[in-house]
Parts: sequence; structure tokens; C-alpha cells
Amino acid sequence: MPITPTGIPLARPTAAGSAPRAGDKTAGGFGEILKKSIHAVNDEMQRSAALQEGLLTGQHSNIHETMIAMEKASLSFRMLTKVQSKVIDAYKEVMRMQL
Repeated sequence: MPITPTGIPLARPTAAGSAPRAGDKTAGGFGEILKKSIHAVNDEMQRSAALQEGLLTGQHSNIHETMIAMEKASLSFRMLTKVQSKVIDAYKEVMRMQL
């Protein structure tokens, strides 16, 4: 199973003209992948916040794990904003096309 930077497997393309099957994990296409990516980034951010809070309140003293979680959350968020920018640019480019 290929792993992407967000930990979500990439969707495999379907044959031209065929719709995804009901039991297929890639059903929903780009929108579903984007939704899963956003949830994964949100989970990373929440985990990072929980570890920061635990470090500050003295529940644990593992600063290394906390710093790694913070960096993962930061990288995930930066990647998500880059994807957002690319999607908006692509949308603008499609809207500029003349029929």
C-alpha cells in the first residue's frame, strides 16, 4: 500500500467511462481524498496540541515526542495550504479557458 505524505493511500484511476463501485475505497474521487487529507491534518494538529498541553501540565516529560508531533503537524498544514493554492490556481485556469 503506497503511503503519501498525509498517510492516505493514493486513489487508483478507473477506466474511462466507468463509475467507481459502491464498495470501492476510491469512491468519491478527489473530493473524498481531499476530505480525508483535511481530517488527517486536523488529527495531527489535535495530537500536537494534546502533547503540548501534557508537557506544560507535567503529565509527561517527553519533549522529543512533543517536538516531533509539532513538526509533523506543521509540515502537514503547510502541505495542505500548498495543495489548496494549487487547486485554486487550477480552478482559475479552467475558468479562463474559452469554449
